[in-house]
Amino acid sequence: MPLDNPELMGTEKDGSKNHEYCKYCYQNGAFVNPDISLKDMTSLVIEQMEKRKIDSKFIDMAVSILPNLKRWRTQKDFL
Repeated sequence: MPLDNPELMGTEKDGSKNHEYCKYCYQNGAFVNPDISLKDMTSLVIEQMEKRKIDSKFIDMAVSILPNLKRWRTQKDFL
């Protein structure tokens, strides 16, 4: 998710904005779903974007970026 709008940024415990994670993934200094796997996150992203009728080209782009994000770089269950 592009974080070009401060309202979309996650928050730290002190309420400051986190510039790496969105508000849907990161709140109050922690991940909302700390145990979600990359595979499950991919499914969730696809589901949410399809609900919003987002073009498949953009869904593919979002999914291709996920494994490169800081949160997922160390996971062994890459797609």
